[in-house]
Amino acid sequence: MVKLKIPPPVYMLLIGVLMWLLNRYLPIITVFPEHWRKLALLPILLAILLDATALIQFFRAHTSFNPIHPEKSKQLVTTGLYRLSRNPMYLGLLCWLIGWGILLGSLSCFLMLPMFIWLITTQQIIPEEAILAEKFAEQYQTYQQSVRRWL
Repeated sequence: MVKLKIPPPVYMLLIGVLMWLLNRYLPIITVFPEHWRKLALLPILLAILLDATALIQFFRAHTSFNPIHPEKSKQLVTTGLYRLSRNPMYLGLLCWLIGWGILLGSLSCFLMLPMFIWLITTQQIIPEEAILAEKFAEQYQTYQQSVRRWL
């Protein structure tokens, strides 16, 4: 069985630091001038909404939300946000980074967003999907076919 060792928020923090470094030392162009940076609140509020709502759904389903141990899940959560995305919490982390990028302001930091998507997809989502497919078999396969991975 695949072992998941790094919690997804750690990937988000790593990418956030890299975004800051790029913004600080290799700023390409300012895409969000100082007076526009308040727009960062929109994706940050969306991130809070996505993550909190998804977490509440796990609590209501009485199942594990621990991304390091998806094998402890007692049931699939396929309602609410999970009808739109199989990974709304990771989408929330991406929204945090988008907000952070707006706060930083330069185009160079946004170059790290595809890196975050790739990291989370390859290091977390795909292994997690393999575990859930093994545990929930046909039910998970049907879910995968009807709901997209990100959006």
